[in-house]
Amino acid sequence: MTDNSLPTRSDRLESETKRKKRGVALFLRDLLVIFVVALLISFLIKTFLIRSFYIPSGSMETTLLVNDRIIVNQLEPGLIPITRGDVVVFRDPGGWLLPQAPVQQNPIVAGVDWVLSVVGLSAPDSNDHLIKRVIGLPGDHVVCCNALGQMSVNDIPLSEPYVNLPTGQTQVSKDAFDVDVPAKSLWVMGDNRYNSKDSRYNGDTPGKGFVPIENVVGRALVISWPLARWTWLDDYPEVFRGVSAETD
Repeated sequence: MTDNSLPTRSDRLESETKRKKRGVALFLRDLLVIFVVALLISFLIKTFLIRSFYIPSGSMETTLLVNDRIIVNQLEPGLIPITRGDVVVFRDPGGWLLPQAPVQQNPIVAGVDWVLSVVGLSAPDSNDHLIKRVIGLPGDHVVCCNALGQMSVNDIPLSEPYVNLPTGQTQVSKDAFDVDVPAKSLWVMGDNRYNSKDSRYNGDTPGKGFVPIENVVGRALVISWPLARWTWLDDYPEVFRGVSAETD
């Protein structure tokens, strides 16, 4: 014998409650999946494509200012070759940076900073990296300065519009130099030429002032913050065009 009685009001309410709970559980599950996938994609992008850094010093002024945030293309130099004029972020080759004291953060701030660093939106290791402009590639002969105060690469004098000089100065470097860039290395300089501890002033380090290409994290593409300073970073190919035609 079967029971064909209609469901009671309490049965209907119980069934509706179960459906709602199941709907909420499915929504939370889907939300968690979306979050994990987004985190994974962001992690992969940060690891292999782009990441963020902030500018801790004034050595690249006025191209870059202290506390600017930049987006760095990590495909260079792995898949895209470095060119003269590129603004690159690189790990300390050894002896360029003074020892840094650990940054003290409360657990909540440290946790948030860690999550942001995983997805490339924070750069807690910015103080362990440097940012300069590439002047000399492997094999280049870089000399400063000629009678007009210009630097030359492979005997081609450069007219550098990005250089920041003190008022009244015309020489693009306070100190003269004459170097040949070794294989697999770079000669780099800050745009703020009289206030940049770059290749010129690291000759007493293990790398003799040259930066191994393998230390380059990537090329700085854009100023992403503050929004008022959002702009693409130029590598000024016209400055080095004559050099490329002469040597490449």
